[in-house]
Amino acid sequence: MARILLLEDDPAIAHTLCFALEREGFAVEHKSWLHEARSSLAASPPDLALLDLGLPDGNGLDLCRELRQQGSRLPLLILSARAEEWDRVLGLELGADDYLAKPFSPRELVARVRALLRRAGPAQTKQAAGFVLEADGLQVRFRGQVLPLTRRELGLLRHLLAAPSRIHSREALLDAVWGQSAESLDRTVDTHIKTLRAKLRAAAPELDPIRTHRGLGYSIELS
Repeated sequence: MARILLLEDDPAIAHTLCFALEREGFAVEHKSWLHEARSSLAASPPDLALLDLGLPDGNGLDLCRELRQQGSRLPLLILSARAEEWDRVLGLELGADDYLAKPFSPRELVARVRALLRRAGPAQTKQAAGFVLEADGLQVRFRGQVLPLTRRELGLLRHLLAAPSRIHSREALLDAVWGQSAESLDRTVDTHIKTLRAKLRAAAPELDPIRTHRGLGYSIELS
């Protein structure tokens, strides 16, 4: 049974979609707020997410952007009342796998969900020298232990693992993990690297894969 996260703030629409999807055998978790969806994704990643755009505390595209910046390959389908070409293009460029403009029929939604799940295929994991990155991109194991990472720590680790041995400046890490509009400072990166290191040492005290390059930034060594 595939698990689906539905982020939709309109109760009537949400009820209709939950009914249609559950009737087809999907397990649906409905959230109305962006922060609720973030917590749900961190706690128990689904097999697919349906994201509305206009939300009380933000925009579904923000979550889409965050997931792709973290390296998540979770199938994402945007639901929106905005049918203009520019909105569709923006959603797809930010990493959405599909875009469905309202109003739409529940039957069409179910068909698109099935197509995305078939395209995603069975979950796979990526491994790199002691690290195992789950297919959803939201959980990392190190030396066999699941790391209890915060969203920012996960983003940092994913970014470092994407280019082992490369030195990543604090500015580049801020941009990749916090976003270009972030008002965080360099010491924010230092603080999160420190807590990330502590969690890696807790899993494997003899190892310290993150390297500090004074005046330059950080890298991760997998050898």
